[in-house]
Amino acid sequence: MSIDNSTKVKALFDHIWQNYLEVTPSAHQLHQLLGSGNDLINDHVAYRTFNSEKVNLSKLAQHLINLGYKECGEYHFDSKNLYAKHFEHSDSLLPKVFISELLVEKFSTKVQNIIHRLVDNIDAMAVTQDDFLYSGTHWKISHADYQTLLAESEYAAWLSAWGYRANHFTVSVNHLESFDNIFTVNKAVKAGGFSLNSAGGEVKGDKTVMLEQSSTLADKIEVNFSDKTVVIPSCFYEFAQRYPLKTGELYTGFVSASADKIFESTNVA
Repeated sequence: MSIDNSTKVKALFDHIWQNYLEVTPSAHQLHQLLGSGNDLINDHVAYRTFNSEKVNLSKLAQHLINLGYKECGEYHFDSKNLYAKHFEHSDSLLPKVFISELLVEKFSTKVQNIIHRLVDNIDAMAVTQDDFLYSGTHWKISHADYQTLLAESEYAAWLSAWGYRANHFTVSVNHLESFDNIFTVNKAVKAGGFSLNSAGGEVKGDKTVMLEQSSTLADKIEVNFSDKTVVIPSCFYEFAQRYPLKTGELYTGFVSASADKIFESTNVA
């Protein structure tokens, strides 16, 4: 990897991180809590999108592929009508990226029409710009339409309110200096006053699937909808502990059953 390429990757994730912090203030506090002021290794970043041609998974992934990332796995979430892939860089210390897309055609005509209106507002050229992965929304949506989406898909509602930004960052437990497992991390997080996503248990997965994950519940932040201002869930922080394969290398994939529950970290209570 060239020095120039490395610089571009790190600059991109710096921008994505700062954009994420704007609506996830707890992440900065957790970063300090777990890192004792030191930098943390980010296991992965997650993105949400629609499977509409203009902004589908492949369009988001192209930004990463241009920087040396490669496609490494695909996942299906039938109950949530989602499809996903994850991407890795040859430098294992650079974050993996998990991108999912909503299968829009699986929803009611009313929901499809709202989503089509949102996507129609996006300038096709904007999708190719270097800042697209931290560009937020490209539309105005009413709270009424947000509620219509929410009734059928929390994922769609979240995306309509927050647009193109990291849905979550993920602390690599394996690289923490002061913690040696996800259970002690969870204990510290709760002691710090943060709530964990308990869907499917606080820890999703185990050593048999080579990956254990947990996450906070999303922060609650004001959103200026076109018709009113409402406090809704924004983004969250995840924690991941990976286990070695027979080769001795850490497992780098994802577990669909666990990820399915992680999605629920942004659920509206």
